[in-house]
Amino acid sequence: MSSNHSSQKRILITGAAGFLGSHLCDRFIKEGYHVIGMDNLVTGSKRNIEHLFPLKEFEFYFHDVTKFVHVPGKLDYILHFASPASPIDYLKIPIQTLKVGSLGTHNLLGLAKEKKARFLIASTSEIYGDPMVHPQNEEYWGNVNPIGPRGVYDEAKRFMEAITMAYHTYHGLDTRIIRIFNTYGPRMRLDDGRALPAFFGQAIRGEDITVFGDGSQTRSFCYVDDLVEGIYRLLMSDYVFPVNIGNPDEITIKEFAEEIIRLTGTDQKIVYKPLPKDDPKQRQPDITRAKEILGWEPKVSRAEGLKITFEYFKNVVSRSEIS
Repeated sequence: MSSNHSSQKRILITGAAGFLGSHLCDRFIKEGYHVIGMDNLVTGSKRNIEHLFPLKEFEFYFHDVTKFVHVPGKLDYILHFASPASPIDYLKIPIQTLKVGSLGTHNLLGLAKEKKARFLIASTSEIYGDPMVHPQNEEYWGNVNPIGPRGVYDEAKRFMEAITMAYHTYHGLDTRIIRIFNTYGPRMRLDDGRALPAFFGQAIRGEDITVFGDGSQTRSFCYVDDLVEGIYRLLMSDYVFPVNIGNPDEITIKEFAEEIIRLTGTDQKIVYKPLPKDDPKQRQPDITRAKEILGWEPKVSRAEGLKITFEYFKNVVSRSEIS
């Protein structure tokens, strides 16, 4: 084994075939890492990473992290991104969602301890629940219904943060916690149930656009490349407390639906349906901490990011019509 090969940093990325996981695999390969992607493909898709299979810097383990995780050789970093992330998924597989956040995180923390690897978890703005504080900063403890339908996701992520911090304080493990706000871009699933892919899917198919509630609830959308940059900077920093990464540019869902109709050049109308239970009314990150500690802020405007995402979704739809 050449010394050059053995000095190459090795990173394990769970949820590697998912939307965010696959973009992280790309980024770390570009940075010269040896990337081990792990996924059980429950919500991820091999199509997101098949371009990496020919590379010697990439290997893929088909594995469920809620079972014991073994990876031979050294590991410098572990990124835990395995989890259903859309309401449509976690309402369908609630127990797996809880298990990947609890048992999965515990297994990977054990692996990180054994390998002396730095460990970063993907937490979420959902830990803030339906917030009483606006915008949400990292000091806010949240307003979550633990037994509501979304509790399986919110509490799994809150537990992830708690056990990660416990490993840091009790075992001295080198840990990082990122709280991810709404992110979008290529490789999102059209059927994942969230507003952005749902609106695009309806626009491309020429259907009316469905808005839940009166559309006054807000979201803040961050383009995936900006998010990946924030994750990279947090991993390389020495900051162990949670950091919000998201785009503070807030918009109502109704305005957002109108934006999509304009962008796609279609003329659907907006139809309104009842708001799902415990759906947060406001989502906007306070990114002061990310700016001060990581020197990070989003660079890609929504107009620019949506254009790229629209092109991606159009290709996906035409591919699926052909196949």
